[in-house]
Amino acid sequence: MYKLFFSTVLTLISFGIFAQQPTLQQKLQSSLPLQAQFQVLLNQSRNQDVNFKVIRKSNVEIIQRNVVDSISKYTKEIATLKNNSSSSVQQVQSLKDSVHTLSQSLHVEQAKTDSISFIGIDFGKSTYHTLVWSIIGVLAVALFIILVSFRKAKVDAVEHQKTAEDVQNEFQIHKKKALETEQKLKRQLLDEQMKRDS
Repeated sequence: MYKLFFSTVLTLISFGIFAQQPTLQQKLQSSLPLQAQFQVLLNQSRNQDVNFKVIRKSNVEIIQRNVVDSISKYTKEIATLKNNSSSSVQQVQSLKDSVHTLSQSLHVEQAKTDSISFIGIDFGKSTYHTLVWSIIGVLAVALFIILVSFRKAKVDAVEHQKTAEDVQNEFQIHKKKALETEQKLKRQLLDEQMKRDS
């Protein structure tokens, strides 16, 4: 009876141990990398000879499916990466085009800000400033000449007015003297006529 009990316990323990360890097919169907799956397959296969191993067809088919699945998965990943790469290249090209367009716009705007339109003609800033300061200088010289001329004309007008007043005064004095002389001569004439008549 002990032997039966002992053999039953041993059988149950061995089933428990084997039940806990995954089978070769479970290992091959797990998510192990392909290299590890091939290594498990080789380790679990029987040696027929030094150079040969006996492998079950079902295990080879599992490995074959896994390889095909992996190749399919990697092909999809490569296609996705190529698509991402091509879209990245397109984005880079579009960004380059945007940068080129922006640099041209910037160049045009810089040309606009570096030039100033004056009476319908575009001038560079330095030329425009030179032109404006030349015009201001010419106007300042013209104003100075006008002020000097005006002052000279005013001084001349004051002198002419004074001269005219002096001439007017001399004329008045001369007129007065001429009137006095005429009155004197008239008196003398009257006196002479009275002397003759008497």
